[in-house]
Amino acid sequence: IAPLYSPKIPQQRHLDAIFTDVFSPGHQLCRVDLRKGIFLSSALLVRGDVQVSDVRRNIDKLSENTRFIYWNRDGWKTGLCGVAPIKQQYSVLSLSNNTAIRYTFEGLRERFRKLYTRRAHLHHYLNVDGMDGEQVEAAYESLNNQIAFYDQMESAQPLDVARPRVM
Repeated sequence: IAPLYSPKIPQQRHLDAIFTDVFSPGHQLCRVDLRKGIFLSSALLVRGDVQVSDVRRNIDKLSENTRFIYWNRDGWKTGLCGVAPIKQQYSVLSLSNNTAIRYTFEGLRERFRKLYTRRAHLHHYLNVDGMDGEQVEAAYESLNNQIAFYDQMESAQPLDVARPRVM
């Protein structure tokens, strides 16, 4: 989700600069280097008095520097809202699915494994009604599956299938 601005500090920024900030590391909630991964999809939610041509121009500019998976080369979705945010002319919010999040998940898995092998803090979760050790194991396995999925998506190649000929 990006970019983030404080409504307490009014900043009049040009729309092109805001679109550029959308994928910059300083304007993200998760510390992920988007250049290391492949985008599966990306949604841009634009608020304010913005023309569709401005959005299209900026998406074309962003597309030059982003890699999308082969089956979704034009994986952009846009949403336009004519109501500007408070004390701003316009804003852009990005929600993206990128395989680079895998590295964050791997770090999380490693930290979890270290704590779980010592059973550190486990009692906090097991004292909750309906929570047991099997659910903790299931969550760990789910995280492993998610990492494997992103790894598979990053190494995915298009199938070379012969197309039928129309005679």
